[in-house]
Amino acid sequence: MQAVSWDGKAVQVTDRPEPEPGPHEAVVAVALAGICNTDLEIARGYMGFRGILGHELVGVVEHGPEAWLGRRVVSEINFACGACDACEKGLGRHCSARRVMGILEADGAFAERVAVPVANLHAVPEGVRDEDAVFTEPLAAAFEILEQLDLDASAWREKRALVLGDGKLGLLVAQVLAHAGARVHAVGHYPDKLDVLARRDIETSLQSDWRPSEKFDISVEATGSVSGFEAAVAATRPRGTIVLKSTVAGRHELDLAPLVIDEITLLGSRCGPFAPALTALATGQIDVASLVDDRMPLARGDEALRRAARKGARKVLLECGASG
Repeated sequence: MQAVSWDGKAVQVTDRPEPEPGPHEAVVAVALAGICNTDLEIARGYMGFRGILGHELVGVVEHGPEAWLGRRVVSEINFACGACDACEKGLGRHCSARRVMGILEADGAFAERVAVPVANLHAVPEGVRDEDAVFTEPLAAAFEILEQLDLDASAWREKRALVLGDGKLGLLVAQVLAHAGARVHAVGHYPDKLDVLARRDIETSLQSDWRPSEKFDISVEATGSVSGFEAAVAATRPRGTIVLKSTVAGRHELDLAPLVIDEITLLGSRCGPFAPALTALATGQIDVASLVDDRMPLARGDEALRRAARKGARKVLLECGASG
């Protein structure tokens, strides 16, 4: 089958063996896969991964339990052991033995087919287009902030939240926090991307013009850059919370003293719950259609990653062949 692989030196479209599902696994024929910043960082050395890239997908179950055959699905990306303390607590994403699709010891979704645990599958609601369903995984990562902070609706309405970064994840996070009730201000570099939020009555500023006149209760760092952390620290009130969403291949030099002096909580945030993400897509709560820049065939996967790496790019989707 055709796939987009990273060998430590280059991204290449290659012929790869068909996936061989293990016990309790299914094979999904991939319809669309989304290129995210983590994929680009992997191609710069992040995680030391080698193999088929990609972890955002929507497709059709081709092999697996009869109840799943032919169903349109998305898949969680952490392949957990199911037996350790973390798994027993429902935290398979932190399983010490986990593999991660397209990131850690498991081939990814930039392929015609991918093998995933049956437990990771989620059915896509009728009426949700493939072009929207492919955003489930990054949208779930945005919803993870709500799960981690665990505030009720009235508490969210009292929060002033800053989102730094107008990349794909930043645009999703800003919409999720605003829908939760927070008063959100998003800062980025591109007027057309910030306009996606402005159309939803979310306050925005260009980075070049932004001079913070207030401190925020919650600051989400989603710039994908080393410098974003410093900006988040400067913008967060004493006893506020900084949520880190960026994954960057390079090493950081950080001044942690302000966190101690201002008693700021630092919260790492990664994968999230699929159920609220799928509900949000089914009900149109979140605009993902405006985040798509281009669709390209799998055969041009190397070119697609270069396209996605351009400054100001939004989401680039790979057409992998299956259809629901």
